[in-house]
Amino acid sequence: MKQEVSSDKLRKPNGHFSQATTVEARGKLVFISGMTARCPDGSIAGIGDVSVQTRQVCENVKAAVEAAGGTLADVVRVDVYVRNMEHFDAIHAVRREYFKPPLPASTMVEICKMTSPDYLIEINAIAVLPNG
Repeated sequence: MKQEVSSDKLRKPNGHFSQATTVEARGKLVFISGMTARCPDGSIAGIGDVSVQTRQVCENVKAAVEAAGGTLADVVRVDVYVRNMEHFDAIHAVRREYFKPPLPASTMVEICKMTSPDYLIEINAIAVLPNG
């Protein structure tokens, strides 16, 4: 259902994402709110450790898409907000554990503040679940 799109006219991504993603226009769209490193008990995972926080964020995105009836394979787009762009490589190392080809399209931006000063990363996502 989901396919990566690649063009020789564009630079190959240096992170774990596709240049573009196509998906059939049938199915259920799932819009996943920005997920942080907040654990189910309310604590924040990995304060000061972007890898631990990224893993918790990916687990939270996974839980949300599964609650909607899908899997991470159904995610077609992620938007990533980070406090420090120098964490790019560490973030993408963790993303490789969660997102397998065909990869979702992605944007990553550095921001100065989040809802808690302890958050290092936040990810929101869009998934398309097949009918049936």
